[in-house]
Amino acid sequence: MPLRLADRLNAARRAQIVGRERETALFLEALHAEELPFHLLHVYGPGGIGKSTLLRLFAGLAVQEGVRVASLDGRNLDADPKSFEEALADALGLPPDAVPASALDGLPGRVVLLLDTYELLAPLDTWLREVFMPALPAHVLVVTAGRHPLGSAWLADPGWQALAQSVQLGPLSDDEGRAYLTHRKVASEQQDAVIAFTHGHPLALSLVADLFDLHPDLAFQPDAAPDVVAMLIEQFVQHVPGPEHRAALEACALVRGVNEALLAEMIGVEDARPLFEWMRHVSFINAGPYGLYPHDLAREALATDLRWRNPDRFALLHDRARAYYARRLSETVGRDQQRVLSDYMFLHRDNPVIKPFLDWQETGSAVPEPPTEADLPLLIAMVERHEGEDAAGLAAFWLERYADRALVFRGTEGQPGAFLLLLPLDELAEEDRHVDPAVQHALAYLDEHAPLRSGERATHFRFWMAADTYQAVSAFQSQIFLKIAQHYLTTPKLAFTFFPCADTEFWAPFCGYAELLHTPEAGYEVGEHSFGVFTHDWRVLPWMQWLDLLAARETATSDTPSAPVVSEQPVAVLDEAAFTKAVGDAFRHYARPATLADHPLLNVRIVTDTVGADADAADRIEALRILLAEAAKTLEATPRDERLYRGLYRMYLHPSGSQEQVAEMLEVPLSTFRRHLKKATGRVAEILWQRELNA
Repeated sequence: MPLRLADRLNAARRAQIVGRERETALFLEALHAEELPFHLLHVYGPGGIGKSTLLRLFAGLAVQEGVRVASLDGRNLDADPKSFEEALADALGLPPDAVPASALDGLPGRVVLLLDTYELLAPLDTWLREVFMPALPAHVLVVTAGRHPLGSAWLADPGWQALAQSVQLGPLSDDEGRAYLTHRKVASEQQDAVIAFTHGHPLALSLVADLFDLHPDLAFQPDAAPDVVAMLIEQFVQHVPGPEHRAALEACALVRGVNEALLAEMIGVEDARPLFEWMRHVSFINAGPYGLYPHDLAREALATDLRWRNPDRFALLHDRARAYYARRLSETVGRDQQRVLSDYMFLHRDNPVIKPFLDWQETGSAVPEPPTEADLPLLIAMVERHEGEDAAGLAAFWLERYADRALVFRGTEGQPGAFLLLLPLDELAEEDRHVDPAVQHALAYLDEHAPLRSGERATHFRFWMAADTYQAVSAFQSQIFLKIAQHYLTTPKLAFTFFPCADTEFWAPFCGYAELLHTPEAGYEVGEHSFGVFTHDWRVLPWMQWLDLLAARETATSDTPSAPVVSEQPVAVLDEAAFTKAVGDAFRHYARPATLADHPLLNVRIVTDTVGADADAADRIEALRILLAEAAKTLEATPRDERLYRGLYRMYLHPSGSQEQVAEMLEVPLSTFRRHLKKATGRVAEILWQRELNA
């Protein structure tokens, strides 16, 4: 049989691996056995110890033996059963709707499933153990790799005790380390110092070898820094081919995954492909379906160093990534948009204010779905367990009417693990507005402080909870927050939101960071339970400006959670009557700009969107005058309104005298002129009002 390129590739990859003979022998023994001695092989150890490298070796060995292999990585999977099976079907070359366990039953010969970064599949652990793996045919071997040993549930199960094997990876021996360095052409006289410094840590050894690839004559003189990997990465970065290469690595460290388009935007180059291709061959950079990402240790070292060494550069890269994600958020929908939003939130992963409140690393991107009829009693029971019988009655009331506005986040067995109810306050029937104290207080607050204008919408996140952990920090809670943020971004004309919390004091720092205002007037009691409510007026701070503010707080906040960031000047929210009156008043002051200095229209959305929220009074006045003139000019195009425009033009835009003089100039009675003038300002107000509502 002729030699294939795949054979040479696998041989080259295996040549880079030294040691691990015991683990390799165990794997090959299972492959060659007539009956598998175990059905699960779990490899675990700290970051950088070589787990992913070992799985790649296993994949190559299996292919060489003619065994079908499917490789999945927890970094690239949605942490729900349906998404996992879809990804596995794709890896096996099966139709998207295929059931992998059934399809595998019909495949001849042994099959190996490799699951890397298993710690990120924690939400699926029970389902994998109790549902998925037991359904697999007996000729399938599953190999998992993660940072942690198998959980106690695996060890307590007599069946899995017999059919699972665990292997803990440790550092390479001195001899193995020297063998690796020799293969990487590191001079023998340098090797003892390298071995002593790296202590057999595979990633550290690889980084040293990369340094020597860049500079073969380098004399290795390790610093006494306690963080071996961080020091080596810094050494590596200092010796990269050029400053753009270093910038590419720093950009990669700040985002969850970087593709060519994002890389080009972050580092300011027209064509990022050469840099992207170079990064693909850096030892601590991995590739996934959404781009390149660094090893966790490398990410931490690069990001921490950049933020300390050049905070302005850190902020610039952060802002460029945020701008890219903000644009992508407006271009995507559904699951793609949720993934982009996850990427955006990843920028805030280390912020000392919000980090304690999020569990992004263990969530994946599980996709919620509306409840089924069978789910509804389970959701009501969930509410009763955490909030009492009275709250359960209210949940039943709202779910009967608005089940389509609920979202269920499923657990590993497919049962509801959490849910969120997004109650549309603007759509409630009159008879339903007085049933629930939460809704009563919210509507009363809107009526008194923030009345909804025509077409505007308001949402009360009436119930949000996880079955086991209620509103405590958890993977489910973080997924709920992600869906709430997506609601902010995708709901047309969303004007106001209400977010209730059972533990107001605990959630206050997070909500404050997210510009959600604690609003005691909207708080409520149900049974023996009290709830604080945090609100946001999206007319005052729309989602694009909200994202900008979060970005400013991320880059301004370092080790001090309360680092001050100045919020934008509030946007004025006027009702239609006040807006119309203000337009007429603005025309009367049009010719004397200085008298518009405190005018209410200077802070409405159409003005702030034109000049920016931080513009000074002079710029706002000029923007308002231009808006008034442009809207008035549109009247000239319609014969019916042309005479109205002539009155505005002569009276306000280019004053020609008193009302009496202008009426005489236009050859109309004074009473008719005054009527036309009032109608003209009203027509302009209608035009600008529609723009304000749609801003």
